[in-house]
Amino acid sequence: QVQLVESGGGVVQPGGSLRLSCVVSGRSVSGHSMDWFRRAAPGKDREWVAQISRTDDVTHYADSVKGRFTISRDHDKNTVYLQMNNLKPDDTAVYYCTFSLPPPIWGQGTQVIVSS
Repeated sequence: QVQLVESGGGVVQPGGSLRLSCVVSGRSVSGHSMDWFRRAAPGKDREWVAQISRTDDVTHYADSVKGRFTISRDHDKNTVYLQMNNLKPDDTAVYYCTFSLPPPIWGQGTQVIVSS
């Protein structure tokens, strides 16, 4: 059974940084494109945030986070990361990672709150 466990969220002031982790079990992240999504509030659609290609050489970002967020992965730890810098209140959301190939597999997510 494939499981994804996100962590690293918290409460941070605007301009602060967080690094989110997504530990995957049941399937290797190597050779798979991976994505981060976020949901700002219950009932809202998940918003795509970032993607890393299966070969790690290509990354894509939503315009709203470009230049501030960085997606990466550690093959040995079977973990995907999202480094978030210069956080803004609009980044407040529950963050999820998943494999790019559908169907998506969702973990419980990790809550990020950006507030002064």
